[in-house]
Amino acid sequence: MTTQELANRYNELFQKRQVPEIYAQLYSADIVCTEPEHALAMGVPTITKGIEAVLAKSKARQELIAEVHSFFSSEPIVGGDYFSVAMGRDMTLKNGQRVQLAEIAVFGVKDDKIISETFFY
Repeated sequence: MTTQELANRYNELFQKRQVPEIYAQLYSADIVCTEPEHALAMGVPTITKGIEAVLAKSKARQELIAEVHSFFSSEPIVGGDYFSVAMGRDMTLKNGQRVQLAEIAVFGVKDDKIISETFFY
C-alpha cells in the first residue's frame, strides 16, 4: 500500500468515526505518538510508545468526553513517507466544560503501517 492509499484509508475510516479500525488496520505495533509539551498540563504524556499504550491513552481520553457536537478532518496531504490532516472536535467533557480542539496531525508511514504520529495543537 502506498502512503497515499494508506492516507486515503485513514481518511475514509476517520470520516466514519471508525477509530478502532484505524488502530487495528493501519498502525504499527511499534507506533510512537508525540504530543506537544503543553499536553502535559492536561495529563497527556508527550511521548507514547507501542500500540497498547496508544490504545490506552485513546481510551482514557474518550472516557473524558460526554458528547461530541461536531468533528472534522481535512483530506490528507501526502509528502514522501508522511501524510498530514487538519482535524478537530467541538465537544463537551464529562466535567461540563465545552472544548473546541483544532490540530494538525502528521503521520509517518513505513512497510504499509503508520509508525509515528505527531500532533500540533
